[in-house]
Amino acid sequence: MTTSPRRRWFGLVFISIAVSLIIVDSTIVNVAIPAIVDDLGITSTQVQWVQESYTLVFAALLLVFGTLADRFGRRRILLIGVVIFALSSVAAALATTGELLILARLVQGVGGAMILPTTLSLINATFRGRERGIAFAVWGSTIGGMAAIGPLLGGWLTTDFSWRWAFGINIPFAIVIIIGALLTIDESRAPGEPRRIDVVGAILSVITSGFLVFALIEGRTYGWWLAEDGVAFGDWTWPLTISPIPFAFAIAALGLVSFVLWGRRRMRLGKSTMLPFALFAIPSFRNGNVAALIVSLGEFGIILSLPLWLQFVLGFDALQTGFVLLALAVGSFGASGFAGAMSGRLPAVFIVRLGIALEIVGVVWVGLVIAPDATWQWLLPALFVYGFGVGLATAQLTGVVLQDVPVADSGAGSGTQSTSRQLGSALGIAILGTVLFTTTANVLDASLDERGLPEAQREQTVSAVVDSAGAAIAGLEANPKTAEIGADAAEAFSTGTRYAAFSAAGFLIVGFFATLSLGSGRRDEHDGQGQGQGQGQGQGEGEGEGGTADAAADRPASADAAPGDVAPAGTADAAERES
Repeated sequence: MTTSPRRRWFGLVFISIAVSLIIVDSTIVNVAIPAIVDDLGITSTQVQWVQESYTLVFAALLLVFGTLADRFGRRRILLIGVVIFALSSVAAALATTGELLILARLVQGVGGAMILPTTLSLINATFRGRERGIAFAVWGSTIGGMAAIGPLLGGWLTTDFSWRWAFGINIPFAIVIIIGALLTIDESRAPGEPRRIDVVGAILSVITSGFLVFALIEGRTYGWWLAEDGVAFGDWTWPLTISPIPFAFAIAALGLVSFVLWGRRRMRLGKSTMLPFALFAIPSFRNGNVAALIVSLGEFGIILSLPLWLQFVLGFDALQTGFVLLALAVGSFGASGFAGAMSGRLPAVFIVRLGIALEIVGVVWVGLVIAPDATWQWLLPALFVYGFGVGLATAQLTGVVLQDVPVADSGAGSGTQSTSRQLGSALGIAILGTVLFTTTANVLDASLDERGLPEAQREQTVSAVVDSAGAAIAGLEANPKTAEIGADAAEAFSTGTRYAAFSAAGFLIVGFFATLSLGSGRRDEHDGQGQGQGQGQGQGEGEGEGGTADAAADRPASADAAPGDVAPAGTADAAERES
């Protein structure tokens, strides 16, 4: 790249703003939902889809747009995604019905899926060596910080203005990104003439991701095996006793098998594929994706349950909740400076493990603090430690996954690892949500049984608390006749939140052990000049905490190579070979 150092760093600013746009939006809506319910009168089912439609489309299209960006230009796809995201934000802000809002959120998911993988691949193509480690640290800390700032911003906008500004705030940011990207970010794409798009592969990848994410998100609602009462899709009622979720998993499995078989067939024929399957022969990429998926199961568990507990048990409003979660953001941004200072001094995998360890300490600390009479001051240091760990682990794990991926395949590589993380997050949300509400229901039912309440009254009370995600607790406590029941509900919801936090810690512990299969993530500084010593496939010694091997980055796959071909990871001077 011929970009000047100053221009590169200015470009990183706008890349970070772009990723902030989608991360903030994915968290800001949770705080605004009560106001949306009051204004639009949407049903509980529509509430779920307002929150989940974005995630469903976002995860389903990540791989597709990551690959298309390599073919048609990463900056171009980024800008198109920002425009789509901005226009759909306008539609969401102006929505007059729940159906229109859900439709706008679906389109937002398309724009978000175009933005996230291109931000990764642009960093991968623009920076080298130690600079790349710093750039990935900034990118990762931005994600961790924005995930916490989203509720704060949403609380302020919803409290002082309107929930519509939770979407309208995206417009000025989008304008800044578009202007800044055009001025500071160079276009990049895979070398050679773009080949014909693998349309069948794209459709199969969307089907696989879409049905898998749908099943993971909706399993608790529709039933994991037996259908819950009243399962319906619009005016059509599900006719079977078996839940639709097993069928969704089966379709996803068939789609995955078909996707792999179809892609390998096209690769043997020398045709383009949606995913360069040879990337999974790179140990750092293969093992890193497994670790990323597992870590994501527990990484943002606090963001799921803690805001509900703060508002419905401790009685905080949306803005106060945002201020508490700001400690997480401060910790994540602090991690950026630490990771930058350690770039080139410590192996990337060491920083990943340190980050995950701090996440475990922080989330266990939070779990120990949670109680109906807890004070928010004890939460702040725990959230700071957790946020610091998120900031370290997010960027550095991304760098480890992509460190040996050639720039020519960086879009597909970043799309794959982003999809792994999103699928892990969806599974984590499904499981942690089940832990939270199932524990709350069981503990509350047992407490009410001890009070001698009839079964019908117990079921009604438990259903009111669980179905409202805890919102009914305040009303129970305010009524002198049900104050004791309200206290039991607060205790039960606190227990459920505590168990969800400990479950998140369990996932993170498994993720920590999964990182033991990764290499050191360190590459000899001479590798960037093509003089490195081969360390075996996927075990090269890279300078900096994250990023593609410098040699592979400077010498991407040739235009004549088959789409699945990659340079042997960790061998700087090796010629590209067929997978």
